[in-house]
Amino acid sequence: MNARLPRRILITGASGAIGGALAEVYAALGVELHLNGRNEEKLAAVGARCITLGASVLLRCLDVRDTEALHAWLGEVCATDGLDLVIVNAGMNTDIGPVGEGEPWDEAEAVVDINLKASMAIVHAVLPAMRRRRAGQIALVSSLAGYFGLPVTPAYCASKAGVKAYGEALRGWLAPEGIRVNVIMPGYVESPMCDAMPGPKPFLWQPARAARFIQRGLAADRARISFPFPLNLGTWFLAILPAAVSLRILAWLGYRG
Repeated sequence: MNARLPRRILITGASGAIGGALAEVYAALGVELHLNGRNEEKLAAVGARCITLGASVLLRCLDVRDTEALHAWLGEVCATDGLDLVIVNAGMNTDIGPVGEGEPWDEAEAVVDINLKASMAIVHAVLPAMRRRRAGQIALVSSLAGYFGLPVTPAYCASKAGVKAYGEALRGWLAPEGIRVNVIMPGYVESPMCDAMPGPKPFLWQPARAARFIQRGLAADRARISFPFPLNLGTWFLAILPAAVSLRILAWLGYRG
């Protein structure tokens, strides 16, 4: 294996579509994978596939909202050799409902806790070891929905916009210390969570394709890994156009409140 490739990798949300695909993309002889997920059965299946690809796999099934358990696990992992790559991928979604009745508060709160607060907690836990080594890479999974809020998923868009801003700030802070931080901004990737989202899903990618694209972007240390084109360009334009124009475009496309 190329010595420059990451050898100790931690991925949260590995029982999901993108997380599982990323685990398999990185699985190889000489690679140690630390995989987290909430679905024990799916996580075990991903781990088994990665083992057949030659990787050493350690699984931890926990809810990232349990900050005490999360920090205890990350403390164990970071107490030995340093992590080369941490992919903060665990996430969930909610929406305003089929007739616009609104997001249930418990779901909206969970979205922010999992997508944003837990992401920050993970970074907080793994960063000291990386700073001591002056090496490491942290990838935070945001979304193209972080550019401009979709009327159908307010809490999700807010959480992913927060992840985007947090990751960009970390990159500027930590680059002089040799720590790379990257923000991943996927569009629609085939998964149960994607299927449950309201509205059209243009330029849908399969998880394996998304994982390979992300891997290449991380290897190149791209600050922002956004896909697919032209959806990434379109969502970027939504952020810079007048809000009234952007909302009209979204309504025309079928994203109605």
